[in-house]
Amino acid sequence: MGKGDAGLRVVAGSLRGRVLGPTPPGVRPTSDRVRESLFGRLGPLDGQRVLDLFAGTGALGIEALSRGAERLVAVDRSRRSVAAIQKNLEQLGVAAAAKVMREDARRAVRRLGDDGERFDLVLMDPPYAEIDQALGVLEALVACDILDPDAVVVAEGSKRHSLARVAGLILESTRAYGDTVVYWFGRESE
Repeated sequence: MGKGDAGLRVVAGSLRGRVLGPTPPGVRPTSDRVRESLFGRLGPLDGQRVLDLFAGTGALGIEALSRGAERLVAVDRSRRSVAAIQKNLEQLGVAAAAKVMREDARRAVRRLGDDGERFDLVLMDPPYAEIDQALGVLEALVACDILDPDAVVVAEGSKRHSLARVAGLILESTRAYGDTVVYWFGRESE
C-alpha cells in the first residue's frame, strides 16, 4: 500500500467491509487472500483470547474480533503502528475489547506471562527480514506458558526463510501464497 491508500478492509464477520486507516510506512500488511484463507481455516472465534504479535495495522487482530474473539492484545514496537492500531480499534468501536502494547514481541510475551495472561490464538506476522526474531518469540510463547492447551499459533513468513522446529510446539502444516508461507503450530502434548 502506498501513500494515500484508503486502507485494508475487514474480510468477514461483524465488521465485514469496514475500512482500516492508512498503512503506516514500512508495514507490509497481510494480503486479503491470505487473511481470508487463514480465518476460513480457523472458523468461528467466539469467546477466544487472541494475541497479535508484530501487529502492524492490527488487521489480523481486528479480523479476529470481527469473527467473534472476545479479547485482543496487539503488540508492535513501532510508535506509528501502535497509533494506527489504536485509531483503527477506536474507529471500528472495538477498543474496549483490546489492549495495545508498544513493545518488542518477546518482552511483551514475557510480560503477559508474568501477568498470568493465556491465549487461544496467536497471530504472528514479523518483518520477513526478522525471521530469526520469530523463532525467539515462538520459544518465549512456550517458556512463558501463555498458550492454552488447544491453542493455535499462526506465523507468516517468506518462502526464502523457514521456521525451524520449536520445542513445545508441533508444526501442523504450512501453506504457500506466492512469496508468503503461513505456518500452523499447535501445542505439543505433555
